[in-house]
Amino acid sequence: METSNLVEYLKDFVVDERVQTFLKVLNNRTRYISVLLEDVYQPHNASAVLRSCDCFGIQDIHVVEKRTEFSPDKEITMGSDKWLSISRYGGDSPLKDSLKVLRSRGYRIVATTPHIDDCQIFEFDIKKGPFVLMFGSELNGLSKSALDSADEFVKIPMYGFTESLNISVSAAIILQYFSMQIRNLDIDWRLSDAEKNEVMLSWLMRSIKDSKRIVERYSKTNKPT
Repeated sequence: METSNLVEYLKDFVVDERVQTFLKVLNNRTRYISVLLEDVYQPHNASAVLRSCDCFGIQDIHVVEKRTEFSPDKEITMGSDKWLSISRYGGDSPLKDSLKVLRSRGYRIVATTPHIDDCQIFEFDIKKGPFVLMFGSELNGLSKSALDSADEFVKIPMYGFTESLNISVSAAIILQYFSMQIRNLDIDWRLSDAEKNEVMLSWLMRSIKDSKRIVERYSKTNKPT
């Protein structure tokens, strides 16, 4: 079944104003930047990061659940999690599994933490290729395994007595800065047509009552001959 044909079919079940909103948002979505959350144990912090991802056009979030199960707080996400592509990794080696997937997709692994080899966000080479930003737990930050696996390290410049920011604040600052940068540079940051159709399909499915039944009916009447 052609995704593009199914998308066109499902658009008829949604008011045109909503479809136009989807198209406008899709045109500003990116996978050039992705986010990985490692064992963020406070739901309101993780949920605030999701909300920032949606606000700044980041489509893909990868959640590592080695010690902490991820449970978004609906009052904080304000429904933003519905529009994101969230991949969750559990089991014996969730971090290793997530990084294997990301590397296979050509991502640079970037730890958001002060480090001997770090650079400030405005020094980071955005043009070098797609990257995933890793954010760690509120108490200890990223695990040693995550730090050892990172290709690069970035930090937010700070000038006060306090040495760190809340994870949700850090994520918002970094994502806002990088999302603006990719839009102002000669970078192919937008989703491909195939990716737009994939995401649009998921949004339409979430927006239509009995969407699964409608898709099943469509599939039966549009079987390849």
